[in-house]
Order: sequence, then structure tokens, then C-alpha cells
Amino acid sequence: MAPRPEGCRAVAETLGRIGDKWTVMVVGSLAQGPMRYNHILRTVQGISQRMLTLTLKGLEQDGLVTRTMYPTIPPRVDYELTELGRLLIAPLQSLHDWATEHRPAMLAARAAFAEKESEAASQRARFTTPK
Repeated sequence: MAPRPEGCRAVAETLGRIGDKWTVMVVGSLAQGPMRYNHILRTVQGISQRMLTLTLKGLEQDGLVTRTMYPTIPPRVDYELTELGRLLIAPLQSLHDWATEHRPAMLAARAAFAEKESEAASQRARFTTPK
């Protein structure tokens, strides 16, 4: 059975939201429970403030994260996975497990591919070099 356009659109939109590394890392961090912005920033290594802000807004927009602001001085803001966001943890954990298990095979394949490409480039250089 061929995939229907609406199904493809749904998958494409979902992967657009959850398919980037920052979303996966932020959701993984929030799986531990509610966190303040700076705690997420420290937990997700390498993410910029701007990218964290954009990621959290997107997750909130799609109903995966809630943002709770407390009227304190300075204002306190907590982020937490919604029920829908918590449902995302299991598939992301499966992806993590798969990646961890199969990373050595992928690295070996990359090395073999690079060697093959290098040999092919050497072959092309021999045939195109004027004598």
C-alpha cells in the first residue's frame, strides 16, 4: 500500500520538529523533570542561548513542553515535558539505544567509504595527469 500524502505530511512535520539534535537533547534533559532555562543550557552541551530559546519555543508551540513563569524577583521560569512530550521519550530512547549499538558499524562503514573514495580519486588523478 502506497503512503498517503497526509501521512507523509504528518511524518515530515513531526520529523521537522523532533529530528534535529537540539530538540532530542532538550527533550532528553527534560525527561529528568522540570528545569529552569539555565539548567537546560548547562545540561545540553554546545547549544547557544538563541538555539535553546528557539527550540523551547518550538516544543512549546507543538505542545511538547510547558513553560511556567513564577512571579518572583528575578522571575523564575520552569520548563517541563507535557504528557505528549513524555510520550516522545520512549521512541527517542530506542533511537539512542540503536545509535549506541550500531555506531561502531557506522564508523567502520565511513572509514571503508573514505578509503574507497580516496582510491577512486587516485585512479582518476592517474588517468587525468598529463605525461
